[in-house]
Amino acid sequence: MTVLAGRGSCGIPIYPWRLAPDGLATRRQLRALGLRPGGQPVVAQIERPRRRRGPLVAYLYRTDRAKPVRPMTPARWAALAKANAARRLCPNCRSDAGYCIPRSLGMCVPCAFPDDEQRAA
Repeated sequence: MTVLAGRGSCGIPIYPWRLAPDGLATRRQLRALGLRPGGQPVVAQIERPRRRRGPLVAYLYRTDRAKPVRPMTPARWAALAKANAARRLCPNCRSDAGYCIPRSLGMCVPCAFPDDEQRAA
């Protein structure tokens, strides 16, 4: 038994939350299975109602057409390590902070609040 709430603006079926048929999955569900959409179009969507705003929408893909996730190559691992190292580097003092620099501060905590070190000592 399939429960259809209607059709979307693009003509795809819309299912209520948790009532999508078997064989369809969201991107996160595909990733948990070690799969990716692989260029296939969106087949349907599910909507979760909310009280004060519009519904949450998740797009669904066919699991039988999904492709396996591409493996990490040594070059991709190196690029990821370089990007994470750049997130730890303070642009002000040019030192490794030992943690990811908060985007709200834009620099390491000692550079953002230099007076707090003197008070703590």
